[in-house]
Amino acid sequence: MPSIFTKIINREIPGHIVTENDQAIAFLDIRPLTKGHTLVVPKQEVDYLFDLDDDAYIQLNLFAKQVAVGLKKVISCQRIATAVIGLEVPHAHIHLIPINSMSDANFSNPKLTLSKAEMTHIVTEIRAAIT
Repeated sequence: MPSIFTKIINREIPGHIVTENDQAIAFLDIRPLTKGHTLVVPKQEVDYLFDLDDDAYIQLNLFAKQVAVGLKKVISCQRIATAVIGLEVPHAHIHLIPINSMSDANFSNPKLTLSKAEMTHIVTEIRAAIT
């Protein structure tokens, strides 16, 4: 059964897609820890990040860097934290989380509720900032 991320990749369900290339896609987390929290996902459905072959792993991380640089230009924060947990969805992914303190990246924190309009605005801004 395809993961929820594969369904977003295949456009079977909606997602707030920031950008994509042939190998990866970035979209906003629907339950963000902070404004701009983005997921970077390989299009190849692999459960565990470290099961990706070396080239796919490197390309995914380079893609994540590109997204993080654009995200930092748009969301006021000190850093873009990265997290690889991988228990919530059986499809490898990297969390990019704008943070101003260590506690901002605590997955036990309450999640934000952003309107569709806010999510669309964030996507548009990040997309424009990616070089």
